[in-house]
Amino acid sequence: MSILFTITGILFALLIAFLFSFNKKAIDFKKPFIMIIIQVLLVLFMMHTTIGLTILTTLGSFFEGLIKISNAGINFVFGDLQNNNGSTFFLNVLLPLVFISVLIGILNHFKILPFIIKYVGYLINKITRMGRLESYFAISTSMLGQPEVFLTIKEMIPKLSRAKLYTISTSAMSAVSMAMLGSYMQMLEPKFVVTAVMLNIFSALIVASIINPYPTSNQEDDLSHMKNLELSAGSNETTVNKAKRTPFFQMIGDSAIDGFKIAITVAIMLLAFISLMEAITLIFHLIGLNFKQLIGYIFAPIAFIIGVPWSEAVQAGSIMATKLITNEFVAMLDFQKIADELSTRTQGIISVYLISFANFGTVGIIVGAIKGINSDQGNKVASFALRLLLGATLASIISASMIGLVL
Repeated sequence: MSILFTITGILFALLIAFLFSFNKKAIDFKKPFIMIIIQVLLVLFMMHTTIGLTILTTLGSFFEGLIKISNAGINFVFGDLQNNNGSTFFLNVLLPLVFISVLIGILNHFKILPFIIKYVGYLINKITRMGRLESYFAISTSMLGQPEVFLTIKEMIPKLSRAKLYTISTSAMSAVSMAMLGSYMQMLEPKFVVTAVMLNIFSALIVASIINPYPTSNQEDDLSHMKNLELSAGSNETTVNKAKRTPFFQMIGDSAIDGFKIAITVAIMLLAFISLMEAITLIFHLIGLNFKQLIGYIFAPIAFIIGVPWSEAVQAGSIMATKLITNEFVAMLDFQKIADELSTRTQGIISVYLISFANFGTVGIIVGAIKGINSDQGNKVASFALRLLLGATLASIISASMIGLVL
């Protein structure tokens, strides 16, 4: 049955992608087929082999260690403000982003992260043939996140075709940055978080290759200038490393501030969205309806198609819809409240589904980020905003279906 629901989930996503394709006749089905095979092998390796499970456990322990280290600074600065008998979301989940952002800044400073991005992107392109830029961007988003990742191709954005803009935007919505992993791992099972990050790289490209097919040409993608870019996590500025380089301790300070900005931004969004959800819930309650249950019924068929047992489909569907309407953090908080009531299979599928930025708010962030670099290109992205949201959501469905194969 696991295999059957994995197939139905993937076929459902591919069918919807095909129906909304910009150019059905140009689709090269060999590309998504190859990437689906890679995902199957990846899931089986990570979840069903000793080496794979060891990697997942090690990465989970690594990020747990980072959280504990970050708590030293948090405890010193905030001291008695902490809730010693409970958990304060901002202090325990969001503020560790500051320390993790500093680590990413260090990896950037010593050219370790750019090295990984360059050669992993090169390998992905050799396998998928999606194009050098598309492959580079797919791996970059899983390292840097958005909107920061758009700055690494700042000079190229004005020259990109509408088709390439769609592909890179889909990758930006489907991937999550390393800086966020520690926060996610405090709310979801670490092994699902790590696996989802890897699956999403290919899921975004699979959907893009169907909704947005076009012949790729590596010659038009001049990535040579990227070797000179130095980007701090969360930074709003890109600097070209020519005569001088940002001093190490200045980079540390900038990265820490950038991480704090991300934490504050997420906190503000949560304040707004959770309050908005509560207001909507109360309004529906006044007319005798349960809003979360209602949206759960709408998404229940999709939850069932990707492998969630029908008895749990409404609850799972409610979480899926919440993520789309608000963001992944709001959905994770709701998911934590009901996770113990759900089967292990449902917990795994929904956990993987939640690891992406596929929501209405992110569309606005991406449009704004590209518009800030080039107004005309930003307008192009705005013109296919809903199809972009659809593509990113379908990518999450593919990843969630894939993890069901081993649950």
